[in-house]
Amino acid sequence: MGDATAATYEWLCDEFTDGTDETWLCAAFVRDLSPREALRRIHVTPGSLSESGQGVAAYAASGGTVLIEYGWARTVYDKAHLLSVGTAAASVFMTINNDGFTYCVDRRQITTFSLYAYSLREGSDPDRLHADVEDLGVDIDGDQVDFSDDPVCSALALAERATGVHLSSARFAGPALIGSTDHIYPYR
Repeated sequence: MGDATAATYEWLCDEFTDGTDETWLCAAFVRDLSPREALRRIHVTPGSLSESGQGVAAYAASGGTVLIEYGWARTVYDKAHLLSVGTAAASVFMTINNDGFTYCVDRRQITTFSLYAYSLREGSDPDRLHADVEDLGVDIDGDQVDFSDDPVCSALALAERATGVHLSSARFAGPALIGSTDHIYPYR
């Protein structure tokens, strides 16, 4: 188990929570990859966001790279298996319509689950992160009375624990490589 807690990523959740208290975030933590290599693996060319505002920002982080997606195509979530080749990647997404966590190692999906339905997890080793999930206070069985209304901070902490990659608010405030995803999902 790592040291990250839900409080570690409250600042990031606040950054992506709107005026109605809805969190809109898609992030991937990738161990031992540079921002440029992480973007290359998901077929995003560094440049700028397009006019549509769809794209991915890659931040150098302690232990690797954290990708933050702008727009709601879920590129960094759906392509976690590509990011994990020869390493590990964990992705988290939350929108008003859907949510999820996935953890991949060398292209294999180890575990994946809805942030509100951990008991329905799937993957080649779905219980691998169970001790961390429990330690972070995720509702294991669906009957936790004090279950958080917004489990995104816990999922981000789990992504850090799974990959060993930490994104600080200072790194997030710094420069990032940015590229458009319009060519990946042209009709979204």
